[in-house]
Amino acid sequence: MHDLSRHPVIIIPTYNERESLPRIVADIRSVLPDINIVVVDDNSPDRTGVLADRLAESDDRMSVVHRSKKAGLGAAYLHAFSRVIESGARVIVQMDADGSHSPRDLKRLLSHSQDYDVVIGSRWITGGVVVNWSMRRKLLSKMGSFYSRILLRIRVRDVTSGFKVWKAEALRKMDFSSLNSRGYCFQIDLLREAIRSGASVKEVPIRFADRERGASKMTGWVILEALLRVTAWGLLDAVKCLFGWLRIDPRNDTRPACKRRPTKRAK
Repeated sequence: MHDLSRHPVIIIPTYNERESLPRIVADIRSVLPDINIVVVDDNSPDRTGVLADRLAESDDRMSVVHRSKKAGLGAAYLHAFSRVIESGARVIVQMDADGSHSPRDLKRLLSHSQDYDVVIGSRWITGGVVVNWSMRRKLLSKMGSFYSRILLRIRVRDVTSGFKVWKAEALRKMDFSSLNSRGYCFQIDLLREAIRSGASVKEVPIRFADRERGASKMTGWVILEALLRVTAWGLLDAVKCLFGWLRIDPRNDTRPACKRRPTKRAK
């Protein structure tokens, strides 16, 4: 992998995203021609990895990481984080391959990356827009975020967002070994660990559009897994708070706390 220190790096995990990948790469290049793109493919049966290799042949700022089997979204991201940080990346972007996240919104997220450790593209703050989702799906997502916020005491409106900009320095401070989620719940797990490690957080409204190509990977089991994990984390934190095992730095009011001293929220 070439030197990644000069420009931000977008990590795009793929599994059977052959229909969507060319379009998202073209959209990124039309808005951010100099940004680095790293595709992490989990040996997609539809040969997404082969297509990614062909795209990279004509794009010297695009790399492809091939993994031997499907091991989950979280495993793909953790593998890629380590690879790009070793190659000098300073700013790292999480972005879906299905076209749900707009490169135009990414420019706004990047504009805040010097001031915050993690910038979240949020669907559920003022100005956020969700396109082509049913009311039922919107309610499920909002309720899931609300449940996670309350139980984990995280002051973030969109805890399941997969559209984030990170300072590499913030990722280095995190204990990845404590992250045991590999699927959809990984986004919550990663954010929770970031806040525990002292990361500053900023939410920026985005336009989120449901995928137009390919099949969604969201299933009832994936949602149930997230619900069970969040519930377990919340109960464990409550027990630790009760016995005084959890020590919280009051300077960052986005982190969970049992007894938080009043602080001013970052503007």
